[in-house]
Amino acid sequence: MNNQQKSLQGMLSIAALICLAVGWFNLFSPDINHLLSRKIFYVLMGASFFIQAPLFLNKNLSYAMYGAAVICVVGAFLPEDSKLSSIKTLGLLGGIILSLANRPR
Repeated sequence: MNNQQKSLQGMLSIAALICLAVGWFNLFSPDINHLLSRKIFYVLMGASFFIQAPLFLNKNLSYAMYGAAVICVVGAFLPEDSKLSSIKTLGLLGGIILSLANRPR
């Protein structure tokens, strides 16, 4: 199960990076680019964090990763003109820091 979770988490991360690259390079219409780079990217990263969270040995870090996943997904669906729209970036940054902190030494 552990290898399947890691594989799925890796595929979600790669799909998220592809969405981000498509949005940056404007490969499609502006609406689709915006959807891919500002919405789907954060949803995929949140799903990746959610799958990665049970793999943490420290339960406190695991709960924090679940929190980062929820913040990414919820933030993706907030309106862009909202003051809370930048919360998705904080969730992404938190999830990345947590995943780096969980690496074996």
